This record gives sequence, C-alpha cells and structure tokens, in this order.
Amino acid sequence: MESRTPMRAPIYQVDAFTTRRFAGNPAAVMPMDAFLPDDTLQAIAAENNLAETAFLVRDNGDYRLRWFTPGTEVPLCGHGTLASAAVVMERLEPARTRVVFHSASGPLTVQRAGARYVMDFPARPSQSVPAPPGLVEAIGVTPLDIQVNDFNYMAVLDSAQAVRNLSPDIAAIARLDHPGLIVTGPGGHNGDAAYDFISRYFAPVKGIPEDPVTGSAHCMLTPYWAQRLGKTSFRAFQASPRGGEVLCRLAGDRVELEGSCVFYLEGEVEI
Repeated sequence: MESRTPMRAPIYQVDAFTTRRFAGNPAAVMPMDAFLPDDTLQAIAAENNLAETAFLVRDNGDYRLRWFTPGTEVPLCGHGTLASAAVVMERLEPARTRVVFHSASGPLTVQRAGARYVMDFPARPSQSVPAPPGLVEAIGVTPLDIQVNDFNYMAVLDSAQAVRNLSPDIAAIARLDHPGLIVTGPGGHNGDAAYDFISRYFAPVKGIPEDPVTGSAHCMLTPYWAQRLGKTSFRAFQASPRGGEVLCRLAGDRVELEGSCVFYLEGEVEI
C-alpha cells in the first residue's frame, strides 16, 4: 500500500474580543493554498474543538474565508473573522491596515484601528413573536420580549443581572426550531454600568453549548438595542465565563463591530 506524505498547514489560536489572554473567544485560524474537501475541514474543526475554526485562502489581494464549529459550517462568525484579520495584518502581511474577506455572508471588510479591528457586517433585524414551545422552560424565566430572525431567537430580560444569573437547560435549547438563542438585558447598573447591554449566546445544535463571545449575535443585538435605546453606538459585554467586550455601531443595514485580539498559539498541523 502506497504511503502518502502528510500535508502540513500553519495554525494560529487567537483570543478574540479581549485584551488579555485566556478571555474572549478563542478561534483557530488556518491559512491554506486552497480549501480542502468539506469533510476534511470539518474533521479539522472537530479536532481543534474550539467554537470556531476559520480557514483562509488568498484570492488576489483579498481572502476567501470559511468558518466551521466542531459540528457544522456556519454562514457568519464574528470572532473567527476578527481573529483572521489579526492573523493577516499581524502575521501574514504586517504592512496591511485593511482586508476584505469573501464569505457566505458576502464581502466582509475589516479595518485596523490602533490596537483594535473594526469589522463591517450585515445587520440582522428581528421581530417580536410569542414564545415558541419550550423556550420559557429552557431558560427558566419569562422574558419581557422574544425576538426572532432567520438565524436566532432572542429573549430579552429586565436586567443584566438576570442574564448573568441564568442557568438554562441546554438540552431544551437544542430542541428549539432555530439553531441559536441569544439572551440579553440592559446594562447601566452596578457592575455593568459601563455597558449599554449584556448578552449570552447558546447554540448546542452547532456544537457550542455556550459561546464565549459571538460577533454574529451582535448583528441582531445592535439593531434591536438601537431601536429600544434610540441611539446607534454601544459598548456591549457578553457575560460568558470567559467574557468579552464588543463595541457596536449601527450604520443603515450594516453593523460595525470593534474588538481586540491576543495571540495564544502559533504552530503547524499535520493532515
């Protein structure tokens, strides 16, 4: 039987939406000459066992970008894009201050802003709906409002503390008819006085029981809080055990998300 020489590929692990290591949301970023078969990319993401693995392929002066959780490919990932931008502009092409990623959600532009990065994403507006079967039981409290779009449900609670105290039934969330559940509440009080709103995100059917910091969730959170608070710029905090800060701005049908990254690991994988 003929032996095949293993392929080697670089890998970076980056903590996104944080200024300190071991916080924020860790993402693996893997630059490649070309995308490998989907089942191989999925196997790599499962092996990495992080909320997201981002795969990058150069495309003239831009990059093509795909994101995989340990269980599935997703159409948009904020922290994976942020981490990819840091890899491009701090490791692959350190002279760059702007990069365009071509993705399943269209072209995504990321601009360097001092020590942070600003991402330009599509907004995800939502509408109020009655509670779907099982949602109230899954989170254990009755929300003030429930919003929905094509991607997620969002339960709005009366305070940041209620969001932090939540101990949801993850298996019950997995039975909802949308793949993700955002839970959010207003900031502005006590330890959350610095923030306009607080959130958490649960997506067990994607292989992510609770995501540490979720850029794509803020594409839904930002237009909702803009309408509710009557302004367009926000300082937000995702209150997972790791935690992370996201600066959000609504600009028409786009959302600008700004955050920092910290490199944790740089190495090579053998496939």
